[in-house]
Amino acid sequence: MATRNISVERVESTPVSKGPVEIVERKGVGHPDYIADSIAEAASRALSRYYLERFGAILHHNLDKVLLVGGQAEPRFGGGEVLHPIYILIAGRATTEVVESDGSKVTVPIGPLLLQSAKSWIRENMRFLNPEEHVIIDYRVGKGSADLVDIYSRRGGYPGSNDTSVGVGFAPLSETERLVLETERLLNSPTVKREYPAIGEDIKVMGVRKGDTIHLTVAAAIVSRFIHNTDEYLELKENIKRLVSEKAGEITGKEVKIYVNTGDDPSRGDRGGLYLVVTGTSAEQGDDGATGRGNRANGLITPFRPMSLEATAGKNPVNHIGKLYNIVAFRAAEEIASLDHIEEVYVKLISQIGKPINEPLLGHVSINAPEEVFSRVRHRAQEILEKHLDSLNETWKDVLEGKVTLY
Repeated sequence: MATRNISVERVESTPVSKGPVEIVERKGVGHPDYIADSIAEAASRALSRYYLERFGAILHHNLDKVLLVGGQAEPRFGGGEVLHPIYILIAGRATTEVVESDGSKVTVPIGPLLLQSAKSWIRENMRFLNPEEHVIIDYRVGKGSADLVDIYSRRGGYPGSNDTSVGVGFAPLSETERLVLETERLLNSPTVKREYPAIGEDIKVMGVRKGDTIHLTVAAAIVSRFIHNTDEYLELKENIKRLVSEKAGEITGKEVKIYVNTGDDPSRGDRGGLYLVVTGTSAEQGDDGATGRGNRANGLITPFRPMSLEATAGKNPVNHIGKLYNIVAFRAAEEIASLDHIEEVYVKLISQIGKPINEPLLGHVSINAPEEVFSRVRHRAQEILEKHLDSLNETWKDVLEGKVTLY
């Protein structure tokens, strides 16, 4: 079946959830890679809003090259201090000058916009990381210009793809995937933070399913000011295990084995034997990060699934395929998977640079389902993908409002 460069096919294979093993990872809010993604996206959104308010259109930019260089800290029971700040560099390209219809030139205040957006994200998401004291934020952005007359003359149609690239999405999530995702969200939830403020934002969860047993390895940064001795630290680890075990019972009937901070050596206490941090993130102590090294567009790292290696964060939400096609692929896959008794849906979208974003070179949907189910849903699956492609001119609104998962 091939209309509008979209093909829908049935596949027969063992679903990931029923295979002998499965591996799933999530890097949480305070992980250095997540911070890099978040600051790239915060910068893009701030710039997009400025462009919209000042010029009536989101202009070209690409800020998906954020680098985080870890600092140095000295946590200790009951306190600690940051010795050397974290360094964050926002890099990429942006429209820095605009020629208006009367010929006048407007210079975009790139620096203040990017620096303020980064500091605001840190304040809103990291309780103990002070962007004025613990972080140095810098930027290196290539300059570009735009002519508003040309921009306005091209309004109404679909913009051309900025790149030849691929977006990939799948649905539904397996129990292991859901458990990994929900474990991090639980430990970084306001409720848990109120009850256990010592649990830092830097939470990484690795799920490994072997048959009917899921092994969850949780790396949880523990804020040193709230911990006064090794016994308190070990008690908190047991509380983390209990919280995760209760969440697991809501998601799966499989046996779940939970491990927390497996690198600890309690005999050394706060002299490097425990996962203690001052600011809530390992970025304070030499752990580095970069945009695109963390979660994919559904919030997970899934080696047993097809994945795009594109960074979704920081790219402009108007015609940057690395962002848009991954959003569309996951949204379409989720909607198709809900149609009937479908084991798995995979959506792959390939663009060609310069071609309209709603006209991929190839849109491929593979549906893992019995023949009778496939025959009922195949035409609807194509319609769903076409609908999502045709909504691409509005997707930027959801991105700016934070309604889209990107990492």
